[in-house]
Amino acid sequence: MSTITVDEATAAVPAAGFWSRDRKVGAGLVLLGVLGAVLFGALATAQPARFTLSEDSGGAALEVGGTTGAVLFGLIAALAGGALLTGRAHRWFAYLLGAGVVGFVLSFLCWQVSAAPAGQNFMPLVNVVRGTFLLALPLIFGALAGVLCERSGVVNVAIEGQLLMGAFSGALVGTMSGSPWIGLVAAAAGGALISLLLAVFAIRYLVDQVVMGVVLNLLALGLTGFLYERLMQQDTKAYNQPPHFPVWRIPLLSDLPVLGPALFTGTIFLFLAIALVVVIQLGLFRTRWGLRTRAVGEHPQAADTLGVRVLGLRYRNVLLAGAIAGIGGASYTLVIYTFTKNMIGGKGFIALAALIFGRWSPVGALLAALFFGFADQLATYLGAIDSVIPSEFLAMLPYLATIFAVAGLVGRVRAPAADGKPYIKG
Repeated sequence: MSTITVDEATAAVPAAGFWSRDRKVGAGLVLLGVLGAVLFGALATAQPARFTLSEDSGGAALEVGGTTGAVLFGLIAALAGGALLTGRAHRWFAYLLGAGVVGFVLSFLCWQVSAAPAGQNFMPLVNVVRGTFLLALPLIFGALAGVLCERSGVVNVAIEGQLLMGAFSGALVGTMSGSPWIGLVAAAAGGALISLLLAVFAIRYLVDQVVMGVVLNLLALGLTGFLYERLMQQDTKAYNQPPHFPVWRIPLLSDLPVLGPALFTGTIFLFLAIALVVVIQLGLFRTRWGLRTRAVGEHPQAADTLGVRVLGLRYRNVLLAGAIAGIGGASYTLVIYTFTKNMIGGKGFIALAALIFGRWSPVGALLAALFFGFADQLATYLGAIDSVIPSEFLAMLPYLATIFAVAGLVGRVRAPAADGKPYIKG
């Protein structure tokens, strides 16, 4: 049997051709940049677009003429795309992509802010950044749950159900106990319950993991909806008025401009989300547990031969993922809202997209979740300033951003090799 060398194998792979990923993204950015410079520049007004460093129109602000800003930032996006279109800036791909997207967004905002009614032609950056983090919180928890599962080789499509069960359990038990902390524990248990069903059927009985995830989402939706109608609607005071966690301020850091009120002023969910990203990132790539988890997700047979209990590790990680997602669901009902039917509204699937967009990395998932959170917050802001863009389109904005990010920006990514493949111990 002949041996194929690495050079021969490489030569056998067909060339990517002229339209590589860099050039495709570059062409897209050039088109967006031209759109921003021409269309947004024409629609913008001579009124200045003010980006205040506070929660209102007062205080220090970054100010730029509407038309000038729209044209300038559109050109920046086009230049970033042109650099990628040359095919010689691969090492700067992430930076140029970021510059292009930010340039296009700023061009769009210069148009919208300058064209807003008198007295509303400003964007309070503190509110936007804070809202971005708040809206991204359930996505962060959900995406981290997906990272833990899929790094272990189990596809977690049930994030939506885990978030929903966590929100319901947190509201119900928190109301009955009168303690948000007990509600938080119950939310983690509710999410873990959905994960337990996923683990048992997917790992023990080898049920198709994607199908099982969809079934569990429907189970959570039906169960919480039934109990909501039979319990919570019948006696809201007894079952659906959960106590809320207080807002904490970190001394000194909370006084920093813009980022201080967003990052260092918030409830336990904000600090817990950031802490979990750091802990799971370090745990996956710097500890023995992380090495074994990644081995189980990539090559469970090899991990088994080295003494790793593949099935046991998958069970533990899937249950931990469910608990984290359940806590993310409680960020709805133990902070602002009471529970309502289907209140998650598809955020679990956006969290799944954030997981893919973030390339199965906790830090990447965090950044992707913030991107989607910003899209959601931007829709809210545009509605508040009476934007000419139809409200129906604004409601679609987070989901359009999801499609654009996953289909247009991610490119070819490789999930863990054993993801979704049941392991049968020989």
